[in-house]
Amino acid sequence: MEQALLVKIGGSLKEAGELLDEVSAYPGPLVLVHGGGPRIGEWLNRMGFETHFYQGLRITPPEQMEVVEMVLTTLGKQLAEGLSRRGRPSVALTGRDAGLLEARLRDPVLGRVGEVSKVNTPVLESLLQAGLTPLVAPIGLDPQGPLNINADTAAGAIAGALHLPAVFLTDVVGVLRDPKDPSSRLAQLSQAQVRGLIQDGTISGGMIPKVEAALNAISKGAPWASIARGTQGILQAVLEGTAGTRVVAS
Repeated sequence: MEQALLVKIGGSLKEAGELLDEVSAYPGPLVLVHGGGPRIGEWLNRMGFETHFYQGLRITPPEQMEVVEMVLTTLGKQLAEGLSRRGRPSVALTGRDAGLLEARLRDPVLGRVGEVSKVNTPVLESLLQAGLTPLVAPIGLDPQGPLNINADTAAGAIAGALHLPAVFLTDVVGVLRDPKDPSSRLAQLSQAQVRGLIQDGTISGGMIPKVEAALNAISKGAPWASIARGTQGILQAVLEGTAGTRVVAS
């Protein structure tokens, strides 16, 4: 059987939709995690809410949480339908379902934004055993209700709990030694090497949260994590080491 993987896909329907053919064709078991940032921003704007960010995370007051959950749930159902129509029967979930993602508040400044404290894996394992693909929206649950969780963070926690390799599909080919030279892709890095490249400025800007997501997955129990551009054949290429940057334990 092909390697089981956790794959994090982007948060816009267009971006994620372009990956459906690729994802549905993968011959092995998958757990998918999706974001929804662009569409959440669009709906909050439509409904007259202002959007603010703090340390790169969307501030989510309680009155906006319902919109966030609505958008992520709807997007998950649309993506699950698209995968099912392509021959990969999929089930869209949020962290509310069967208490999948237990969470705690991240920082009071952020409002209803959380981080995963526990992944209740039996529901995911049961779906995989039944030949279904779980598609998880990053909504967690604490005693007061739902929490908005960064999708990369949620993906790392789920990959760790299931001990699955994590593949973060993005708009970049991987970590580059020279940001201006796509051929300077670094095929594999240890955790220590990643931290060193952040310190010396080789990894900077928008790449930092991507590698931090990979580090988070490994720290939670994933055997390795890769950052790669979502193109045709990418999952097999990542497994073969011919695409993306694989981060491994030091």
